[in-house]
Amino acid sequence: MTATPETETAGLETLAPLAPRPAEGADAPLAPRPADDPTRTYEVRTYGCQMNVHDSERLSGMLEDAGYAAAPEGATADVIVFNTCAVRENADNRLYGTLGHVASLKRENPRMQIAVGGCLAQKDRDTITKRAPYVDVVFGTHNIGSLPALLDRARVAEESQVEILESLEVFPSTLPTKRESAFAAWVSISVGCNNTCTFCIVPSLRGKEKDRRPGEILAEIEALVADGVVEVTLLGQNVNSYGVEFGDRFAFGKLLRACGEIEGLERVRFTSPHPAAFSDDVIEAMAETPNVMPQLHMPLQSGSDRVLKAMRRSYRKERFLGIIDRVRAAMPDAAITTDIIVGFPGETEEDFLETMDVVRKARFSSAFTFQYSPRPGTPAAEMDEQLPKAVVQDRYDRLVALVNEIAWAENRALVGKRLELLVADTDAGRGGKKDGATHRLTGRARDNRLVHFRPGDAEIRPGDLVTVELTQAAPHHLVSDAVPIDVRRTRAGEAWRARHEAPTPVGVGLGMPSVGVPAPLPVADGPGCAC
Repeated sequence: MTATPETETAGLETLAPLAPRPAEGADAPLAPRPADDPTRTYEVRTYGCQMNVHDSERLSGMLEDAGYAAAPEGATADVIVFNTCAVRENADNRLYGTLGHVASLKRENPRMQIAVGGCLAQKDRDTITKRAPYVDVVFGTHNIGSLPALLDRARVAEESQVEILESLEVFPSTLPTKRESAFAAWVSISVGCNNTCTFCIVPSLRGKEKDRRPGEILAEIEALVADGVVEVTLLGQNVNSYGVEFGDRFAFGKLLRACGEIEGLERVRFTSPHPAAFSDDVIEAMAETPNVMPQLHMPLQSGSDRVLKAMRRSYRKERFLGIIDRVRAAMPDAAITTDIIVGFPGETEEDFLETMDVVRKARFSSAFTFQYSPRPGTPAAEMDEQLPKAVVQDRYDRLVALVNEIAWAENRALVGKRLELLVADTDAGRGGKKDGATHRLTGRARDNRLVHFRPGDAEIRPGDLVTVELTQAAPHHLVSDAVPIDVRRTRAGEAWRARHEAPTPVGVGLGMPSVGVPAPLPVADGPGCAC
């Protein structure tokens, strides 16, 4: 996988299994809201990583608990919430451009309120209402639970409300949550980051690492499974450093093993680990726990020891390759993906060739490749030897070509093999159909590879498990045009069917599901924010 110049980042975003990118058409014009609908409605627009996606689930849950209803598709909401990202180079320009459009809608609808939250709000707290005085509420990453009260306060006072906290006071999992999938769920195990990478702005916006207690995490997962969830993705900025706050460096491996004891939980994933803290006990837990998937996203960033030192990454090339070797020895079929930054300040051609060497040796199944761009407030932005755009582009193109060549070769080697797929719901209205011409559905293999397959005559629902034989390969997906070998109907499929036959708004308290099943989670290959 690659990042275009329009989506280039400083390499902070990593693979998020089953994590949606910002919704298609997130900046699209909205139709006027029907005048005869008195219900106060909301819309949450999400930009950035999987942490933001999960935060948006909480924002939706809180708004529904406060009496708001999701705006019908295509209608203008009474409250529009922007959950922002500060990683992308043009994040602020994109936000203010979109706000300008929404401001025109607000002039036509005096009831409308606009709220801006997330990482960009945390960073630009003092400038948002100056540049966009029509914004009603600005809130940060540490106080998303304040949104309903801030909206009420702004409405009564008839003036903008800005509230930014410098540290987390309440763990976000205690907030009401509207889960966006019937069968795949995010579970946050930690927030914040203790690293000091020179290219990264996230620690200053998300704060120091805070860990949930294992019992709380497992209780949430058990409640999710009881509601029909079969796959969970454990989330953390540096997910494998989980336990640092309460002094147990083996806590993450123990948590993976405990997930293996939860009956009905079919698949466990996690994102994103850090190579410096990735230990053999985690590899053993992955290999020995059947429902932990043989898939690992391990951010490389650079293959040059000199550049890694300048990035303040606390590992080196040989340690990284050693992790890859040990993972493959324990799980020969594991798919390993990564993040790579090209053009970091001072990177020489020799440094770049070191990165290419690691890519050849590691044989990643995919890689998110990024052209470095400076972020104000980070040490790397002040470094000398910022590289010319033409040099960075040339190296980027060469790296992308190599990544795609290897990914395609790895996928071609799978043709003829059988894989078990969890059927995705890429479009709630079409049940995961890839396109109208082929009528293929889409699923994720255990190693998280994307597979498009023909269902044949079988009735297959999102959330069901199918076994297929692969017939074609491309660099970023696989195809099966053979009749499925096996179809296993699951509780997740039943949950999806129940959701679509009788949609029920879902509010969730204390990070745990209550009654009903949330809407299906879109599938995307996008990156997410981590180190």
